[in-house]
This record gives sequence, C-alpha cells and structure tokens, in this order.
Amino acid sequence: MTDDADWPTEIRLSRDKRTLHVAYAGGAAYALPAEYLRVESPSAEVQGHAPSERKWLAGKREVEILSVAPVGNYAVKLTFDDMHDTGIYAFDFLRRLGEEQAARFSRYEEELATRGLSREPARRR
Repeated sequence: MTDDADWPTEIRLSRDKRTLHVAYAGGAAYALPAEYLRVESPSAEVQGHAPSERKWLAGKREVEILSVAPVGNYAVKLTFDDMHDTGIYAFDFLRRLGEEQAARFSRYEEELATRGLSREPARRR
C-alpha cells in the first residue's frame, strides 16, 4: 500500500461478533460480515495452493469472530468460533474484500448452490 488513503484508521469488531468494521483514511468504510470473512479467508485451507484447490465452505452463516489481533503493521489475524485462525488479513486484502463484497458473495452463493451445499449450519439431532 503506497497511498495514505489506503491505510485503515479503524478496525472494530461489532458487539455481536458478526461484523468487522474497517474504515480507511481516504474515506472508504466497509462492514464485513464474519461469514464472508471466514469463507474468503486467505488461508491455504480455504484458498488452496492454486485456484483449482479453492474450497467452498458450507454452513458458516452463524460463524462469529472471537478475536482480532494485529500482525505487524500490515494485517490482522482473525480467530473464528469454528476455531479457524490461520488466515492473515492484510489491510489491502480487507479493502479488496470490501470493494468486491457483492460480487464475491454472490459467487460464493452460486458455488454452494452448484454443489448442493447451504450457508446454514448443520443442525444437531
């Protein structure tokens, strides 16, 4: 990130732990749902090591973020209540997620439908 407008001025987790609010110096601000952040995790578990290895995670509609921890001066590490914590969310990646949220989430829903999967968590019997 080379422009000061790309630097986050606020990263705040909502009280219900379901939304990460990110505001940037240039005025951009995004409300990123926990489900969206979880299914778009930059981790190898989700992204794989090549585009063909991408995983489409089902059942994450109710996931929550347990913690947000800084990683150096460039990122945050999120821990989710399903215990996923291996993705490092660089500030520019968070911005890209905000800018592309509608398209990415639509693609996610389409991919789940194609695979016969649901956003709803599995119900215990």
